[in-house]
Amino acid sequence: MRPVQYFSSEYLESCRAMSPDEIVQFLEDFRKMQIPRDKSRLISIKIPESLLQTFRTKCELENKKYQTQIKKLMTAWLMQEQV
Repeated sequence: MRPVQYFSSEYLESCRAMSPDEIVQFLEDFRKMQIPRDKSRLISIKIPESLLQTFRTKCELENKKYQTQIKKLMTAWLMQEQV
C-alpha cells in the first residue's frame, strides 16, 4: 500500500502555472525514479579500523551516509578510468 501524499495550496498553485514542457519533464523524471535499480550485494572487506573510523566520522560531520560515500567513490573512480 502506498502512502497518501498531501500537497499545500501553494504547491498546487505553482503546479498549475507549469508549462507543457515542464510537465513533460516532471513526468519523465518521475518515470525514471520508478525504474528498478540494480540489486545490491553484501560484501565483506578488510579495512584498517582507524581508516574506517576516520571515514565514518568525516561522513557524520558532513551529514552523509558512509556506505553511500564509498559507492560514490567507487563510481567516480570507474568513471575516471573510462575517460
